[in-house]
Amino acid sequence: MLVRTRDGRVETVELRIYEPPRFFEAFLRGRAYTEPPDTTARICGICPVAYQMSACTAIENACGATVDGPLADLRRLIYCGEWIESHALHVYLLHAPDFLGYDGAVEMAADHRDVVQRGLAMKKAGNEIIALLGGRPIHPVNVRVGGFYRVPAKRELLPLAEQLRRSRDLALETVRWVAGFDFPGFEGDYELVAVRSPDGEYPIFGDGVASSGGLDIDVHDLGEQLVEHHVPHSTALHASLGGLERPYMCGLLARYGLAAAALSPLAREVAAEAGLGGVCRNPFQSIVVRAVEMLYAFDEALRLIDRYEQPDAPAVPVEPRAATGHGVTEAPRGMLYHRYELDGDGVIRSARIVPPTSQNQRQIEDDLRRFVEPRLHLPTDELTRRCEQAIRNYDPCISCATHFLDLEVAEA
Repeated sequence: MLVRTRDGRVETVELRIYEPPRFFEAFLRGRAYTEPPDTTARICGICPVAYQMSACTAIENACGATVDGPLADLRRLIYCGEWIESHALHVYLLHAPDFLGYDGAVEMAADHRDVVQRGLAMKKAGNEIIALLGGRPIHPVNVRVGGFYRVPAKRELLPLAEQLRRSRDLALETVRWVAGFDFPGFEGDYELVAVRSPDGEYPIFGDGVASSGGLDIDVHDLGEQLVEHHVPHSTALHASLGGLERPYMCGLLARYGLAAAALSPLAREVAAEAGLGGVCRNPFQSIVVRAVEMLYAFDEALRLIDRYEQPDAPAVPVEPRAATGHGVTEAPRGMLYHRYELDGDGVIRSARIVPPTSQNQRQIEDDLRRFVEPRLHLPTDELTRRCEQAIRNYDPCISCATHFLDLEVAEA
């Protein structure tokens, strides 16, 4: 990370990320329309379900198929499992050590073993949902275009519900625990962007995106409105949306800011108790919102299990046709867009995948610019640590490394 200053003021911040291309979009060209759920699941070991769900909804959109009823509930349920395991991992193993003064989770566990075990217990509960519905907890194999290869009987979900009820109590403790952390006084006037949920549910699936500034973009128009571009200082792409000149924020603060009223009653109650209000504009408090979303995911999973009735078939028919399909869902880190162009035989002619991390890159740099300036007097090691924490607010993929930042401050 390069910080350029002039006369004690920060002029620019460059978050220099160098990563090799993985060519997933190229891998998909020439493949069958049934393959993206299995292929794209390999993009991330933490959020494979998100890639599968965005891929499935995009392919189904192209083919004119609709997945609803119990099959849609099962999709939302497996997504809840991913939110739980991902949020638990981030809160307990990546972000909480920053607030408590530890280098990482291992060091924190030496003094707070019970706390770390609480986080791991919730992560295990999320993994159990994915394993039951997806066949295994990492890179699930039971998800397919149109639904699933196999769906569970109601009786198979009942033991899982018991485990989720116990773990929900741990999630409630988590919100109250992280709400007591010491947060820097740092807020922003963010353009919040999240999936638009037409049925009024808390955003996971949707038919477009909306923003706090009035953007309202149908999923079919998202491919033209969502533009990625290279920047000279990084191989990681940046993104812009809807002609916005300024950066925008996607992820949990955006979801919460746009749809807090759609949370479960318990999650709304505890969010108010934690002092969040209707909108949270302090990214350092994202750890509190993350804990609230985790609690919501437990509530939502239990609601879905309670009303579940086994469908007659594990999937709906999806017949290929020459068309272009679009899908957008809410990964734990924010909205994830897929687009696929198919020919009449269902062969993929082009593919496009826009992850949430690239969409947040510009906003992360803008936060760092504002955050660093009043802290330029700090020793380099301390400033580096605080910048790492600021980046981890967004839970980008690079935050999986506890120490990942080389900081250089240069006078222009």
